[in-house]
Amino acid sequence: MENIQQEGNLGAFRESLRYCLYARKSSESDERQTMSIDSQIKEMLQLAQKEGLRVAEVKQEAHSAKDTGQRPVFNKMIEEIRMGRFDAILTWAPDRVSRNAGDLGVVVDLLDQKKLIEVRTYGQRFTNSPSEKFLFMILGAQGKLENDQKGVNVKRGLRAKCEMGLWPAPAPTGYFNEMRTDRKGYIMIDPERAPIIRQMFEKVGDDGWSGRKVYKWLREINFKTVNNKPIWISSVQKILNTPLYMGEFQYPAGSGTWYKGRHEPLISKELYFRAREVLKRESEFRYLSKDFAFTRLMRCGHCGAGVTAQEKHKPLKSGGEAVYIYYGCTRSKDINCPVQYLREEDLVLQLIGLIDKMTLDELGLRNHLKEDIERHQKFGAMLGIERQEFQLRDFDIKNYAKHVLKSGTTDEKRQILSHLKNRIVLKDKILTIE
Repeated sequence: MENIQQEGNLGAFRESLRYCLYARKSSESDERQTMSIDSQIKEMLQLAQKEGLRVAEVKQEAHSAKDTGQRPVFNKMIEEIRMGRFDAILTWAPDRVSRNAGDLGVVVDLLDQKKLIEVRTYGQRFTNSPSEKFLFMILGAQGKLENDQKGVNVKRGLRAKCEMGLWPAPAPTGYFNEMRTDRKGYIMIDPERAPIIRQMFEKVGDDGWSGRKVYKWLREINFKTVNNKPIWISSVQKILNTPLYMGEFQYPAGSGTWYKGRHEPLISKELYFRAREVLKRESEFRYLSKDFAFTRLMRCGHCGAGVTAQEKHKPLKSGGEAVYIYYGCTRSKDINCPVQYLREEDLVLQLIGLIDKMTLDELGLRNHLKEDIERHQKFGAMLGIERQEFQLRDFDIKNYAKHVLKSGTTDEKRQILSHLKNRIVLKDKILTIE
């Protein structure tokens, strides 16, 4: 009689809990054959109806649970548990909730704090009981172990492919992946695109072309990838820096571990390294070229590319020359972008006018200003200048930003704009903020 009464009390207690039904379908290949989200939800709702569990809300997502804090729906559920909206979690299995130590610890902490009363799976219950929490942590850790072992096995398999001279990734432009199952991992020459790739290296290595000039040429001949898409300048740089075309490859990239490929090379080693030398000189020239205050801080409102600057020199009748700086699109995404260039003086005036509407990281900017003041005071002390105290809390930080934009050095202007929380967009000579 007493056992029946205890079961009745327990049933009534569980009926009072507010369960969040959480279903997750991982995108990882080892889970492709597991139950779908719809199937999980159906099974768990039937269980809830059978045992009288009150499901307050159903949540589902397809994000992997391998990394901590990367699932927006899971994170929201945890926050709502902390706020008291749910008392319990209903899910298909422990590894649906977590396959990493960080998220697993969050759930166990909520059980410890009694903000989470129960985690209920298809065949088990986990409460604040030490033994049940321990079992829950073991089952969650088992999911992490499976992930880690899978990663080790995948890397071992990739290394084995590389040692056989097989390229362990999708074939780059100029090659096809072999489709025959008995030649899995082999790549073969694309007869349509391979000659163009070879010419790209020749134009750079033998004729001294820049990457941008190659990009313009590819656009002129209407070169398309195997997916019938135009090539971008970033892809041109990637191709010209891919050693696979000379018959060897490094895997992983930058690891220093080289392999001899079984595929047919498109170019010689000598041509590859000649092209690399030209690209290196081009890169060094860009690095040593004049730096401008507002580059890399804006994007083009037409095509979304970055904004660059250039100097224009105009001879004066009185002798000497005037120097003007203009800002406009890099055209890295669209060579025909209809950009209109904006003079730096006009750009500064517009920025000053926008400062009051912008969101600034005022704490970071105040800390930077404080460091500058302390540095100047130390220098002044060396010269015998009496130290003056400043109250930064009463300092108008936006007026200071306007002053720097108008009269500061290039580095000071960059420092101000680095504390912006808005994005600046340049379109038709007009600046806007996002």
